[in-house]
Amino acid sequence: MLDIGPLELVALVVLAVLIFGPDKLPKLIQDVSRTLRKIRQFSDSAKEDIRSELGPEFKDFEFEDLNPKTFVRKHVLEKDELGLKEIRNGFDFKSEMSEVTDAVHGRTPEPQPSAAPAAGTPDLLKKREKLQDGERPPFDADAT
Repeated sequence: MLDIGPLELVALVVLAVLIFGPDKLPKLIQDVSRTLRKIRQFSDSAKEDIRSELGPEFKDFEFEDLNPKTFVRKHVLEKDELGLKEIRNGFDFKSEMSEVTDAVHGRTPEPQPSAAPAAGTPDLLKKREKLQDGERPPFDADAT
């Protein structure tokens, strides 16, 4: 209800009684409620007119679906034609982060078959050995 607390509501009622007086306040409440009812009826009839003009293929159309969050939730996340749940479940963020923190702190990570680097790629989590005097570091074409 518009984030109005009970104390604020009491203050508004007291303010309304002071401004409009106890004699005019009931009439004012009736007028406001009548106006809100007419606005709601107008809105409902406009929605029904739009649905009837769109045709029978849009009979299940809801205006709340025009909200981008609702649209994405209804059409993308529920159907999952792209396999997003499988991708989300296949990625273990916690284990990835623990591997990175182990590498930063110099601890040896526990060997995992899925974490093995592909052939020909350097293992970034492996601690590097010291270079001999005059020895150049290995060339990495991807890093340049």
